[in-house]
Amino acid sequence: MIAVEGAAKSFMLHNQGGAVIAVMAGARLRVAPGECVALTGRSGAGKSTLMRMIYGNYRTNAGRIVVGGCDVACAAPRDIIALRREVLGYVSQFLRVVPRVPTVEVVAEPLLVLGVARDEARVRAEALLARLNIPERLWSLSPTTFSGGEQQRVNIARGFAHDYPALLLDEPTASLDAENREAVLRLIEEAKARGAAVLGIFHDEGARTRVCDREVDVTAFSAEVAA
Repeated sequence: MIAVEGAAKSFMLHNQGGAVIAVMAGARLRVAPGECVALTGRSGAGKSTLMRMIYGNYRTNAGRIVVGGCDVACAAPRDIIALRREVLGYVSQFLRVVPRVPTVEVVAEPLLVLGVARDEARVRAEALLARLNIPERLWSLSPTTFSGGEQQRVNIARGFAHDYPALLLDEPTASLDAENREAVLRLIEEAKARGAAVLGIFHDEGARTRVCDREVDVTAFSAEVAA
């Protein structure tokens, strides 16, 4: 479902005379349906960079990144948008939403863009918000006013609203208490059980041990090592 083959990434610093910083080279990994793989490695090794390359936020300089048959490295923007809408979900650490949009609509949006009836999408959104212990009195409010932990859980609910065949998770249990951590881990386990391919960054060692089938150390793909 997710295949990275020889992917490389460098950044050009336009404000520093066009200096080029090589970050990653020769990155390779595969994530099969129903499998969860953890990206590991020292801070700055490129875990988040690789996730953003897979999602198409960063352009890949070389190699292939195939998700559900779409090569993100060379796909047209419209194809990447379709991939994100139907196939590839991404739960980042930070919630980015349009201000004043009610929380339940933020969570329901991925379903609405797929053509799911509004009532059905709302029921699904409300069920996820309840599972993640977001008080019902907050569902009609914008999540921009919520605490950091509440925003994180809204982000997770939004990421799990649609049954994406592939999921990218960036620290999904960070800063959560035991009850909410358990709720998130169960969502991940359910996603695996239905056949989703999950790739994530888990600094929470206990969470990584519980839901991940194996680990890939991205330090091996650093440009320094490749050189």
